[in-house]
Amino acid sequence: MWERFSYYGMRAILILFMTATVANGGLGFPTSRAGAIYGLTTSLVFLLSLPGGWIADRITGQRRAVLYGGIIIALGNYSLAIPSLTAFYSGLALIVLGTGLLKPNISTIVGQLYTENDVRRDAGFSIFYMGINVGAMIAPLVCGYLGENINWHYGFLAAGVGMTGGVIQYALGGKFLGVAGQTSSGTAQDFRIFRRTLIGVIAAILVAAGLALSGAVRFSAEKISDGFGFFLALVCIAFFVWLLTAKGYTPVEKRRFWAILVLFIASAAFWAAYEQAGSTLNLFAERNTNLHAWDAPLWGLFRASYFQSFNSVFLVILAPVFAWLWVKLGPRDPSITFKFSGGLIFVALGFAVLIPVAGSTNASPWWLTVVYFLHTVGELMLSPVGLSAITKLAPMRLASLLMGVWFLSISVGDYLSGQAASLYETFPLAELFTIVAVFCAVIGLVLLFLLPPMKRLTGGIN
Repeated sequence: MWERFSYYGMRAILILFMTATVANGGLGFPTSRAGAIYGLTTSLVFLLSLPGGWIADRITGQRRAVLYGGIIIALGNYSLAIPSLTAFYSGLALIVLGTGLLKPNISTIVGQLYTENDVRRDAGFSIFYMGINVGAMIAPLVCGYLGENINWHYGFLAAGVGMTGGVIQYALGGKFLGVAGQTSSGTAQDFRIFRRTLIGVIAAILVAAGLALSGAVRFSAEKISDGFGFFLALVCIAFFVWLLTAKGYTPVEKRRFWAILVLFIASAAFWAAYEQAGSTLNLFAERNTNLHAWDAPLWGLFRASYFQSFNSVFLVILAPVFAWLWVKLGPRDPSITFKFSGGLIFVALGFAVLIPVAGSTNASPWWLTVVYFLHTVGELMLSPVGLSAITKLAPMRLASLLMGVWFLSISVGDYLSGQAASLYETFPLAELFTIVAVFCAVIGLVLLFLLPPMKRLTGGIN
């Protein structure tokens, strides 16, 4: 809960802070730069879940990885609270590193609380999802209020305080987790690989910083983002080539790897649309929505960042319903692939709703409310189900690594969502929303045609 409070509190005001004028306490970035930084940051958060999973499997164990990640995240938010451009970029880097350690491993610990065929697993992940979204629901209201009404840096400070509380609570409550997440399977070779990689990364950062400071190479957010996109594509291709051609896996495990690839593509498409909540849709709330329609004595001026709570409000309400539904259906429970298809279709419907008012500068807040409701239904059909699917399809020895692959799909989606936000001022919104809606709907329909082969690939796992 507190980690999501920290992350969504920061995310709710990040692009608004970057695009706000210097006179209003912001950085005064154009949307092309702000969108590139936003997409790069949120994408790296999930990309680093891949090495974060490996580190937990081989070096620290999941339990310690979550603890260390929480501490680093808190330090990152405190850095964002300092009014300095250097502190701003340093804070984003720390949040990226910390979340990469925390995210895949806390989900893996939840999966370890259930046996492979326990029918409560999907329901358990839905409840887990509801719990963490309590934090995501409160965060934009607290951090958004402080940031938009008082000072942007106070909003980031509140996110850091929340994460600090989470670290304390996690350390005190660890006794309730039993043996889950305590051990690692690392060898001396793994430790040597980790040490050399860490030294190489630090050296690369120092060289890049030296070149930038000397003026020998000029970096820009847009160029770095473009280069990262190319790197991200190479990582995805290289990883799945390795996974699908690796030796030492049974035919059943090999088929499940192909199923994971299909789900990976579907997940990346979903998150490319869904994660525009913090970028494109956040800007739409600020610039194209009549926020004053919902001003009230209770909360005063209604702010754009408050919309970031709507998704979590709907999640908290609907997650128990979906958890009950999956258990109630029992043997008639829809397949993983069918649920993924539904998730993509609902997120497509959300963007389709906005097409008629895309050109407005005074749209009713109810339009975005409907969008977030549809996106939440889609998320509940895909996200907790995807987390559960990875824990069921992955061999135990690759549990955290393949959980990192799940977050890699979100990394791809987040990168694409940032690219979409960078087009906000230069591309007609109606066309942008139409492209996103059609793209997701088509992939969702394709998944329906893949139901029989996916059933064979998953080896009977539903």
